[in-house]
Amino acid sequence: MSSTERLLSLLSLLQARRDWPGALLAERLDVGPRTVRRDVDRLRALGYDVRATKGPAGGYRLEAGAALPPLLLDDDQAVAVAVALRAAAAVGAGVEEDADRALATLRQVLPARLRARVDALDALVLPPPGAAADPGVLLAVSTAVQARTVLRFDYGDRDGAVPAAPRRAEPHALVAAGGRWYLIAWDLDRADWRVFRVDRIVPRSHAGGSFTPREVPGGDPVAWLAGRFRGADGPGTWACTGEVLLDRPVSAVAPYVEDGVVEPVDDGRCRLVLGAWSWAALAARIGRFDAEVEVVGPPALREAFAALAERFARAGRVTAGTAPRPIPAARPASPGGSRGPSRSAP
Repeated sequence: MSSTERLLSLLSLLQARRDWPGALLAERLDVGPRTVRRDVDRLRALGYDVRATKGPAGGYRLEAGAALPPLLLDDDQAVAVAVALRAAAAVGAGVEEDADRALATLRQVLPARLRARVDALDALVLPPPGAAADPGVLLAVSTAVQARTVLRFDYGDRDGAVPAAPRRAEPHALVAAGGRWYLIAWDLDRADWRVFRVDRIVPRSHAGGSFTPREVPGGDPVAWLAGRFRGADGPGTWACTGEVLLDRPVSAVAPYVEDGVVEPVDDGRCRLVLGAWSWAALAARIGRFDAEVEVVGPPALREAFAALAERFARAGRVTAGTAPRPIPAARPASPGGSRGPSRSAP
């Protein structure tokens, strides 16, 4: 190996395990102990904190230094990469093991101040994947999106519950949401926009011709997909949105709010803004946090909590002839309507 190749190999070995005896490093690199010492000094000059241990089995250890080694990343970029790697397992792209190894390599050399920022974001990682997409299928779909070529594929459930049917579509965007990958495409046979789960797509070997891109409704594929999950034809909002205070810390709430907003009030409480199809559904959604709740607004949410409390009380006892208390109706949906979740929703 050249000196540069040997230096990179030495760095890779030091990142692979915590402690390396000097003799073992020399053996793996096929050089003498003196060459190993010179190469370690070169790594130190580049900013890597390589500590030497003394004794009969003395060796070397790569520590996190006071400054980030020259990875061509600034602090914010390094944190962004670490968070993205931590979330990679949640998008179901088949890269979980590689992402874990890459995160371990990056985290080992992050300065303490950056490691603290990465670890503080544990509560904000994506939920676990519902169905992982095959990396080969992801590549085929992504290639069709970039090349603007018609995608021909069979679409159905993996377990065969829904037989696969041939489809032809103009792929416009590939979006990760809720632990799954979704393709937003113009369905040529139905002359309408459709959402396809990528884990249910089996591409055909013969691709279609090129197409002229259309504008996704609203112009934002991610917002349009979110709107479809809420039952709207465009980037709509929930029919009912409320705000509450929860007697739970942010770290216990954030992983489960999905498209909601949560912020700390103090060490043990947080503010939560959340939406749902109806006020009853919203109250039930908030109630799953098993914590004391203070309703900030609107009044319809408070009424829904009271109605649900009576309903649950009746469910806990046998009482004949008790008329159920009506739950406040939802406010009018945003333009585009609210038809319920599309068939391709998770």
